[in-house]
Amino acid sequence: MKPPVESWLLEILVCPESKASLVKEGDWLYSTDAQTRRRYAIRQGIPNLLIEESEVVSPEVFERVMSQRKQ
Repeated sequence: MKPPVESWLLEILVCPESKASLVKEGDWLYSTDAQTRRRYAIRQGIPNLLIEESEVVSPEVFERVMSQRKQ
């Protein structure tokens, strides 16, 4: 069982590239910055915020994640 990322930690973490807040979905943290659209993996409950290991998601995926956040 994977340990959860604590909610207080999510409140203070930001995207290391854009400094935008992050949103958790599944095993990923998504930057809320529409320009960079980066997502960062969570491995064994630990966010991996290395830019070089992050992924840039498509505009469609970014919009889906952000729209779910508003619900």
